[in-house]
Amino acid sequence: MSAEPVIEREVSGSKGRYVIRKEGVEAELTYSITTPTLIIADHTGVPDAFRGTGAGLALVQRLVADARAEGVKIVPLCPFVNAQRRKHPEWADVFQG
Repeated sequence: MSAEPVIEREVSGSKGRYVIRKEGVEAELTYSITTPTLIIADHTGVPDAFRGTGAGLALVQRLVADARAEGVKIVPLCPFVNAQRRKHPEWADVFQG
């Protein structure tokens, strides 16, 4: 059983991302900040090195947890994030659209 991945959050201006780094490779979930209370999850990129590790789901879980903690709503433009939203009805409070 592997340890929980370390997810870093990086924000630059109106763009942000969550990233997991492993052996020089990055899995990321990027988002755009439209207002202080609304973000758009635009892309999740999980390289082959991360396949089957749950990295994509871990990134979405962190996005949801931070959105809840900060009172932010998420527009799930990214197909992966949208698919995870449908699988997790308990996250409905943080998604818009």
